[in-house]
Amino acid sequence: MVENNKAVEIINLEKSYGSLKAVAGISFYVKKGQIFTLLGPNGAGKTTIIEILEGLKEKDAGKIKFFGETVAKISRKEKEEIGVLLQKNNYIEKIKVKEIIKMFSSFYKKSLSTADILKKIALEDKKDSFVEDISGGQQQRLSIGLALINDPKILYLDEPTTGLDPQARRKLWGLIKDLKKAGKTIFLTTHYMEEAEKLSDYVYIMDQGKIIADGSPEKLIDNLGQENVIVFEKTGFTDSAIDELRETYPGLKITESEISIYVKDLSHSLTELINWAGEKEIKIDNLKIRRPNLEDVFIELTGKGLRD
Repeated sequence: MVENNKAVEIINLEKSYGSLKAVAGISFYVKKGQIFTLLGPNGAGKTTIIEILEGLKEKDAGKIKFFGETVAKISRKEKEEIGVLLQKNNYIEKIKVKEIIKMFSSFYKKSLSTADILKKIALEDKKDSFVEDISGGQQQRLSIGLALINDPKILYLDEPTTGLDPQARRKLWGLIKDLKKAGKTIFLTTHYMEEAEKLSDYVYIMDQGKIIADGSPEKLIDNLGQENVIVFEKTGFTDSAIDELRETYPGLKITESEISIYVKDLSHSLTELINWAGEKEIKIDNLKIRRPNLEDVFIELTGKGLRD
């Protein structure tokens, strides 16, 4: 990997809050023009890393390289090349879409025109609408537009589709893919595993302040070593029945509502499961068979869901 192909790199980054080591000597880099996703359960340390890379916090130790240049911290110079979408925005009341874009443009030395931004986020027909009157999906597209005003080299998207309905979420995915095609480097965090799987070129998974796995979504799923997942409702299964089932399927995973069994030989495993349930007089409801996904990898590695 040549240095010129790296947008952002951190080397042995550390950050502590009192006795808590939020970031414990982490190293990784983001390639230019890549959609890079950092995943981790709540409290893993990912928010701290992002805030350091956005210039909101300072590191305790380690090295940061910003487009090949070593920097002590992300200062005003670097911030001119950064676009940030925060998890939540509180907009001024009674401000129009075109007015807030013009206002944000005044914050930077260089900026794209209001017309360019409106076109990129497909809100030309909403330019005279008050921000509070447009839909949640349109507000989120506007937020990305505000992050693009300075034509940044790298865009940090912190949970960009939280709270959106499935249709609005997929529209935003299309916008993010278009930004990548336009050459933007995108640093993504999300609580939606499907989102990470659909959008990411490369994923780092962290837990308790450390990186525990990395790779493309396809590679991480392949490394799980399973070809099929049998899923069914947990209702009707006693603790003793689950313990007995776990003896046969050590990789069994349980949520509040479902039981998942990871198998290679689907035909044999499915027959064995149905015969066992018949002998125990246990009804298996809503049985489904699917391929493993990134969420399975995450649960296997961390032992918890993304929102835990």
